[in-house]
Amino acid sequence: MCIRKRILQLILCIAVILMVVSCNDYLDRPPLSNITPEEYLWDESQLASYAISRYTSVFPTHERNKWGTFEIDGNTDNQAAVSMDNKYAPGMWRVGNTGGDWDFSFIYQCNYFLETVLSRISNEQMSETDNIRHYIGEMYFLRAYEYFRKLQTLGDFPIVTMVLPDEMEALTEASKRMPRNEVARFILSDLEKAAEYLKETSPDGKKNRISRLCTYLMISRVALFEATWLKYFKGTAFVPNGNGWPGKTKDYNASYQYPSGSIDNEINFFFEKSMVAAKVVADAVKLVENTGIIESPGNENPYYNMFAAVDLSGFTEILLWRKYDKGLGITHNVSVFGQHNNNGSGTTRGMTESFLMANGLPIYAEGSGYQGDDFIADVRKDRDGRLHLFLKEPGQINVLLNPDMGSHTTPVEPVPGIYFASTTRYNTGYTLRKGASYDGAQCDNNGGYSGSIIFRATEAYLNYIEACYEKNGTLDADATAYWRAIRMRGGVDPDFNKTIAATEMSKETLDWGAYSAGVLIAPTLYNIRRERRNELMAEGLRYMDIKRWRALDQLITTPYHIEGFKLWGPMKEWYDDNVLVYGADNPNSVVSDPALSQYLRPYELSNKSISFEGCKWTMAHYLSPIATQHFEITSIGSEDYSTSPIYQNPGWKIEPGSAPDGF
Repeated sequence: MCIRKRILQLILCIAVILMVVSCNDYLDRPPLSNITPEEYLWDESQLASYAISRYTSVFPTHERNKWGTFEIDGNTDNQAAVSMDNKYAPGMWRVGNTGGDWDFSFIYQCNYFLETVLSRISNEQMSETDNIRHYIGEMYFLRAYEYFRKLQTLGDFPIVTMVLPDEMEALTEASKRMPRNEVARFILSDLEKAAEYLKETSPDGKKNRISRLCTYLMISRVALFEATWLKYFKGTAFVPNGNGWPGKTKDYNASYQYPSGSIDNEINFFFEKSMVAAKVVADAVKLVENTGIIESPGNENPYYNMFAAVDLSGFTEILLWRKYDKGLGITHNVSVFGQHNNNGSGTTRGMTESFLMANGLPIYAEGSGYQGDDFIADVRKDRDGRLHLFLKEPGQINVLLNPDMGSHTTPVEPVPGIYFASTTRYNTGYTLRKGASYDGAQCDNNGGYSGSIIFRATEAYLNYIEACYEKNGTLDADATAYWRAIRMRGGVDPDFNKTIAATEMSKETLDWGAYSAGVLIAPTLYNIRRERRNELMAEGLRYMDIKRWRALDQLITTPYHIEGFKLWGPMKEWYDDNVLVYGADNPNSVVSDPALSQYLRPYELSNKSISFEGCKWTMAHYLSPIATQHFEITSIGSEDYSTSPIYQNPGWKIEPGSAPDGF
């Protein structure tokens, strides 16, 4: 293989290209989606356009033909997607030959911008106006955001801050993986730089561009993620210097020492960072009011509207959101699926049972007043106001404004169509109305234009509470105030100590967050996690949380059965017997056999399915494998992949198509 081709492959491996033009002339071309002339990135409008055009590459958005950001939590214990993800069937997720998360293309775009613009400013070729400073801040933020995505999926990762030359030595050096805590520190550094450059408020005045508060929220998120990861994976191959950490196999990491002196100091460093940043946001932003009103023509509930309004700029709690425009064809299907079946993303029994009663007691506690789950109406009665507000039940009115508009409205909530095909099915029987507008005008097929939330300040409240307790073993005055504020706004008794005293961990086992490293946690910490789960329901952060808590180990020995509503009780009468076809050996089954459970099990319709035995886990799945191609490319001059500076993640092999160790 010619050396030029090898160099090009290596460039692909560390993603220092955006598009391949040819082996001979690519590196003479600046990296934009179209060929970029030397005149580009000189004036404010060009810098503004470059930055904003990259938002949709990293931030979650309301995609067409989907329930938008509200279905990201599918394939967790919160929501069941139409099919179970292979990551819950050890042996089915395998090492790829090419592709995967080992990609630097977006990082290179950020590096190109920063290197070009900062150099021109330093050389006095362009002026550093307030707006230009803001756009520089955006690119630091976006690079940090992308690196955080890599941290979550791959852990240890190369830190590349410049556009690399077409030199083999430099490209090989850039493939070296830095310990995960160093990556987290780099992310925090970029976010702190972003805070220095960014304006205090969004320059558009509408919160459609990143502002300084967004950086503090992200600092609190990243630092909390890394602190809890290091704490719960301490001593394992998933942290630097842990038993079997693969970084030790490479000379450049063999003598690694934590910059703070120890892993415990590192954990405290990140918790402290999270608390400080979270407090900045929480003290600056007041929570939106929840009036508790539902099914009102005027929609007089700011808390409900915050997830479904066209213009989110007026909601104090929103730090960044995406605007849609029907006239420009920038639309989605969120309200169509919010009024119907959530695009097959069924809310689980574990999710609904995690919510407290309005009086602050768990559903199983004496005197709670829980009405049971024979009917969905019973599940909602006297519950935490968030469940009452967002969990749908048959007979509710879905369209209260413009009833004659919208081609795909569901005017009245029907009996859940649990036997329907594919994404038209109510997968668990439970569905949410979070994000659903009561306006028929939002319900043309792929014609909705309500805004989508990217950052919401309430997360900072929750981050502070958790970081404070994890670090200190107690709650300070700020954490107490934040927690009471969230509960009061949610419509539940603010006395969280009453909840803690009534919590029995042995009865919370449907919640993956009740565990860390396969062991049930203490009631106070569990209720902090419960609050986070309930407040952020269907907002796309659940998988991140259960990974950093190491909350899946228990599935290694005890499979988890995803369940929905109590089909095999009185609600069975909602359906004709001839539509409820079941039987493990019946290829036409549409619902699970009552012999398995009274509750609908959407993944256990047939014993021919890999999901029939429930969700399982293996430690390797906490991180993604690196595709074989990247080892091949960086093992230049040798067929021995051990000569590559890259090392594979714990439990994974290098061979393409291989399963984790033990499978």
